[in-house]
Amino acid sequence: MENLTIHEGADAAAIAGWIAQRLAKALGETEGPVAITVPGGSTPFPIFEELVKHDLDFARLLVWPGDDRIVPEDHSASNTGKIRALFEPVGAEVVTLTIMEQVPHFALAWLGMGGDGHIASLFPNTDPQVDDPAPIKRLTPDPLPPEAPFDRVTLTMPSLLDSDEVLFVIRGNDKRAVFDKAARGEHDLPITRFLGAASQPVTCFA
Repeated sequence: MENLTIHEGADAAAIAGWIAQRLAKALGETEGPVAITVPGGSTPFPIFEELVKHDLDFARLLVWPGDDRIVPEDHSASNTGKIRALFEPVGAEVVTLTIMEQVPHFALAWLGMGGDGHIASLFPNTDPQVDDPAPIKRLTPDPLPPEAPFDRVTLTMPSLLDSDEVLFVIRGNDKRAVFDKAARGEHDLPITRFLGAASQPVTCFA
């Protein structure tokens, strides 16, 4: 992939600095709001904690969870609740992901990836397509992850692809092997379909 850049060994502060630079540029190019989408799970939260320390116009930032579990926001499994707790105190608006929301163009689409090649909550069993007409879907992973056995609501591939830049943070050798094979088009997992359709710059911190 000519549009893919991989950085090795960056810590949370360095990744947050990279994101802050991108956000500062996007905020500087418009007087209106800037939308980003971010992942849940354990990996991003140390990075979020570093990001909110930066001097940015967070009041113009719209933060979209890429997906969430269908649970109340005060539930320990809620991505949205935890994202809200970090970003709202600095002035950003965090969107509650429902199938009724109008999805914007994103300045940055930050995605995680599971060991099975899923992105957001687009698991292999859901057969996600890059031309899906729905911007947001409610679905059920199969098998249900034991650490989070809940139905999901998720942005679809076209919504995630409607972005200026894409960011992945991949931790662990097993996930890295899946990602590298996807970048070479060596399987047909959701991550592979997504990377194959992405024409914008894609950056991976591994």
